[in-house]
Amino acid sequence: MPLALYGHPFSSYTQKALIALYENRTPFEFRCIGPEHPDHVADWSARWPLRKFPVLVDDGLTVAESSIVIEHLQLRHPGPVRLIPTDAGAALEVRFMDRFFDLHVMAPMQAAVFGALSGDEARRRDGMAQAEDKLAIAYRWLDERLAGRVWAAGCDFSMADCAAAPSLFYADWTVAIPDDCPTLKAYHARLLARPSFARAVDEARPFRHFFPLGAPKRD
Repeated sequence: MPLALYGHPFSSYTQKALIALYENRTPFEFRCIGPEHPDHVADWSARWPLRKFPVLVDDGLTVAESSIVIEHLQLRHPGPVRLIPTDAGAALEVRFMDRFFDLHVMAPMQAAVFGALSGDEARRRDGMAQAEDKLAIAYRWLDERLAGRVWAAGCDFSMADCAAAPSLFYADWTVAIPDDCPTLKAYHARLLARPSFARAVDEARPFRHFFPLGAPKRD
């Protein structure tokens, strides 16, 4: 049975897993979650009742949560691009940066998105205010942390960059990375140029009208 990934092309966490698969050209079947694929929805819901994606199925084994999916791929389906270093100290930095992007970039962005999706103007304002406050702090911290680095955790592309690419992509749509964070802006540009992420961005283009805050005409 081939690897199967359940998710949606426009989902940031699905893109995180897709980048890892594309980096190593790992063969897999993509099973899109949506009303046009009720069989995929039913199977995904049965395998993961929390109904979050992505979910990876590997020879009958269900693997949930994007970081764990990438860790699993590293263990069971390694390729030429090692996304978690063998050195324990280097691996810890990768995992830390992975969590930073998920918790302190992705989460504030999602607060603004969920506020907009609620249809309640007060919740929309509160979500955007939270995103502006949290992302301003995260952007400036990242601008300092990334100084002298090519990728999020150093010289090598890693799981941390798989997390960074979609989180910064949608966060920048929500609250633009300011010009006084040139190191972060340059890193964001490198992510956009990375073939694995460029492919994920292109595959998600037909769904940009779903972004509730309005997708900018760039990227």
